[in-house]
Amino acid sequence: MKQDVLNIKGKSTGREIVLNKSIFQIQPNEHAVYLDVKQYLAHQRTGTHKSKERSEIKGSTRKIKRQKGTGTARAGSIKNPIFRGGGRTFGPRVRSYTQKVNKNVKKLARKSALSIKVKSKNLTVVEDFDFDTPKTKSILKVLEALGISSKKSLFVLDNSKKNVFLSARNLKNINVLSNDDLNTYNIMNAQHLIVSEVALETIEKNLLK
Repeated sequence: MKQDVLNIKGKSTGREIVLNKSIFQIQPNEHAVYLDVKQYLAHQRTGTHKSKERSEIKGSTRKIKRQKGTGTARAGSIKNPIFRGGGRTFGPRVRSYTQKVNKNVKKLARKSALSIKVKSKNLTVVEDFDFDTPKTKSILKVLEALGISSKKSLFVLDNSKKNVFLSARNLKNINVLSNDDLNTYNIMNAQHLIVSEVALETIEKNLLK
């Protein structure tokens, strides 16, 4: 499949790039996408939540009242969970939310996500570009020229485009990633995908290994 290469003014450069069929034109596997996105979101959780249980509360171990004859329930410790200041029953503990997803499944998920973007015509290939200085106005002009200023967009560039990264960091609906950091979640979370020529070559090389 051929795709026009545009410049940052939204005009065609007169060049076309061939998208690899085994990456951009496969039958999307929705379950693979689900597993990869689920793993990504799980890994964002630190798992440091913790509440003190009965054995961890500081306090006297003296029996607070006699066993019988008080007319109320039996109670043996001030650290009992039913009392204010007592330990929490079945409270959260420190844990890891790490999930394992097979490497080939992750590749299939990324291929599926890219194929979905191509099929829905939400992928644009642009020639390599950078800004002389980091300016938010510069990236906004690019979005307006490409006709996607109202969409949640993801730019995928090579690592050297530092000024583009800095120009977009204050914009809520714009994300800029290097080709090595591209993942299924970010592809699916964006309404439109803008990929540079160099980044596209690297993506294809990584997914065909």
